Amino acid sequence: MLLAVNFGETMISCLIGIGTVFVGLISIILICKIMGAVCLALIKDEPKNNSAAIPSDSGNIPNKQEFIAAVSAAIAEDMGKDINGIRILSVKKL
Repeated sequence: MLLAVNFGETMISCLIGIGTVFVGLISIILICKIMGAVCLALIKDEPKNNSAAIPSDSGNIPNKQEFIAAVSAAIAEDMGKDINGIRILSVKKL
């Protein structure tokens, strides 16, 4: 009889613990989904004014030599190489 009482109390404690964990996990999932929806709504509400960032002239890059020098310096720094070891063959606008 003592064994049955301890087993029952153990099972109840185990079920309460597992229930608490799953309630916590479900709460975290719901909070993440709600925050994702809120952030998505905030991003969609922002006005998209990219005309100032992209020049209207699609053929030429202003100050092309300075641009290539800056890009090659950034690539050399990222790769950990000397700038003389980098050769940029072409530049395309995306």
